Amino acid sequence: QVQLVESGGGLVEAGGSLRLSCAASGRIVSINQMGWYRQAPGKQRELVATVTNGGTTNYADSVKGRFTISRDNAKTAFYLQMNSLKPEDTAVYYCNVRTIYYTNYWGQGTQVTVSS
Repeated sequence: QVQLVESGGGLVEAGGSLRLSCAASGRIVSINQMGWYRQAPGKQRELVATVTNGGTTNYADSVKGRFTISRDNAKTAFYLQMNSLKPEDTAVYYCNVRTIYYTNYWGQGTQVTVSS
């Protein structure tokens, strides 16, 4: 089991920045990928960014150049730096880890609201 606790959401004006954090505990040695997803009202959950153990990152086209995912080497925490935020970035953001056993774990979600 892996437990995830998110922090850092909030309300920000368009053009502003926020940093989300996700603290991982439990069987973190089994984690091979960390990521962030988001779900806006009435929409499906979508991938925002992922980073593998090897450091390979992947971003949704809509956030490339604005968001940066990072992690600590001990896999106890990972982050999403969000710059140049837009109203369409408003959503509940979830952190996620995938293990070597192909199991997914999710954080509780944190609300990000970007006002125009």
